[in-house]
Amino acid sequence: MNITVLEELRIYIDPLTPEEHQALERSILSEGCRDALVLWGDILVDGHNRYGICQQHGLPFNTVQNTRFKSMEDVHLWMIDQHLGRRSLSDFQRGVLALRKKEITAERAQAAVTALAEAGAGIGSEFAAEISADAQAAASADQPLTSREGVAKAARISSNTVVQIEKIQKSAAPELVQAVKAGTISINAAAAVSSLGHDEQVAAVAGGKKELQQAAKRVRESKTGSRASKAQAPAEGGAESADQEGDADQRNREAQLQLLQSTVLELTAENKALKDQVRSLQDQLAQAQQS
Repeated sequence: MNITVLEELRIYIDPLTPEEHQALERSILSEGCRDALVLWGDILVDGHNRYGICQQHGLPFNTVQNTRFKSMEDVHLWMIDQHLGRRSLSDFQRGVLALRKKEITAERAQAAVTALAEAGAGIGSEFAAEISADAQAAASADQPLTSREGVAKAARISSNTVVQIEKIQKSAAPELVQAVKAGTISINAAAAVSSLGHDEQVAAVAGGKKELQQAAKRVRESKTGSRASKAQAPAEGGAESADQEGDADQRNREAQLQLLQSTVLELTAENKALKDQVRSLQDQLAQAQQS
């Protein structure tokens, strides 16, 4: 049997730790390869570690075809869903996978809307008889993860943890990211350390777990001290000045809350409009094809 191993799929999900790989190897050597490898044509989709161990020791294995895949994006989404269900994944790993799924599904939904709109524009003139299979599949697929709450639910973590993971992905040095994956530092502490410059992050990682904890503590104390100094400043101007700033802070918080509520309403309306647009274009396409 000819099996093709694509590097992009082999490394798409974080690899097993040496301990996990050794445990899997012991299991296969004693019980055989119990789970079938998943293929898409001749491309190996799931079971890279099992395939490597079986090849190394000359052991037999079974395969199964997944005929539902239409594109590499389908493969990626399937792999993400499979791994999100694993208990052995850390909160950070699940959060990263859920955010990756959000990106893919959002892009597919937008591509479907664009394709349907372009096809619908041709009705009455040179109507496109067929739309790409990918666009039709995306249009009828489940709605994308459109919020941090949705990502948090898919990853089984809190919305605040999703925010911290996003910050780590955006600002953390590769060494700090690896420390989070290894469990050397918590997500919360890593998000704090990622506020530091690149060299400071690398130095903290090199110093080990204790230095990382100290770095996170310094960042938090710095932010707390900054807030405290701002809070103490009005006291020098008297109670009246403090009351005025307190009122200003309250008005600012209320304004921010109103802005957030308004943004939520706008996004909800926009999401509904996109759904209605897709349904309308699909109805037009169906009518045009019938005629």
